[in-house]
Amino acid sequence: MIPLGRTDTSVIGRWWWTVDRWTIGAVGLIVTIGLVLIMAASPSVAERIGADHFHFIRRQFAFLPFALVIMFAVSLLSPKQVRRLAVMGFLASVALMVAVLFVGPEIKGSTRWISILGITIQPSEFAKPTLAVVTAWMFSEGRLSNVFPGRTLSFAAYALVALLLVLQPDIGMMMVVSAVWFIQFFIAGLPLFWVPLLMIVGLGGLVGAYFTFSHVASRVDRFLDPSAGDSYQITKALQAFHHGGLFGRGPGEGRVKAVLPDAHTDFIMAVAGEEFGLVLCLAVVGLFAFVVLRGFSRLLREENLFVLLACTGLLVQFGLQAIINLASTLHLMPTKGMTLPFISYGGSSMVALAFGIGMVLALTRERYGAEGWR
Repeated sequence: MIPLGRTDTSVIGRWWWTVDRWTIGAVGLIVTIGLVLIMAASPSVAERIGADHFHFIRRQFAFLPFALVIMFAVSLLSPKQVRRLAVMGFLASVALMVAVLFVGPEIKGSTRWISILGITIQPSEFAKPTLAVVTAWMFSEGRLSNVFPGRTLSFAAYALVALLLVLQPDIGMMMVVSAVWFIQFFIAGLPLFWVPLLMIVGLGGLVGAYFTFSHVASRVDRFLDPSAGDSYQITKALQAFHHGGLFGRGPGEGRVKAVLPDAHTDFIMAVAGEEFGLVLCLAVVGLFAFVVLRGFSRLLREENLFVLLACTGLLVQFGLQAIINLASTLHLMPTKGMTLPFISYGGSSMVALAFGIGMVLALTRERYGAEGWR
């Protein structure tokens, strides 16, 4: 390996000495834990559906190099290049989300996926990080110019994605997107009288979703009263945590993966809790917290509003997705089919998350003067 000195002016040399290597290390640990848990949880699921024993493992390992290359390549970009890439990614994601409604297959009552060149992707996963950067740009431009309708354009972009998510439907992801947009709006200078109004609108939307979508009502009812419907997965997940105790039963000794349908996706932490115990679960939570808090600490010295808003949106999105997955697994909130970042199985999720973290790394790199804006 060629050492990179501080006087190295190459692209890689400048990247190495300006990027946040602690965040890279934490993300690397999360990815490694995710691979171990996929190898532990997915073979039983593959056998139940009649697939090859290593079906999910092969697919996850196939997506991993692509995701890491994307994260590295995006982290090399300047803030201006990140903004341009996000705009192009946002337009492509929205176009694919529209196409999904017409040509996408319906799976478990939702139309979220589309096949391109034999690869199935979920466009909404890519709309999340790109929307956060696009709305950050619009908010920041609106603050710099009184004639630029930043708030209006930001709301239009958010409303378009939210509408497409409702049509799929994917209420959980729509809630995440809404929360991120609200937080960005608040930081960008949301008038105080708008705060309670938007909160009332948000609560009204949740109530409307309960009465409009049967699957939302079913999940809420089962959360409030487990006897109101099928709570098999939650029951088994809680039992797995109980059986795992502090240090777990040991690698490969878990039993819940043999009976839990979503052991490799939504409930992968139940497998972690049973086989590796509370110690690993707390380590995973600590790593997620570290990535988010480390990112915010890098923003304390940031003076550029676009960078501040974009990173805030991306970090809140990352942390909120982890919280939702963990909370639903522990029955602290209604279940929601949302992956645990870099740990649950899912090619689209892994690549989109790598794209988002790559943008965080790019935007939080040390910059001097106008460096990085060219």
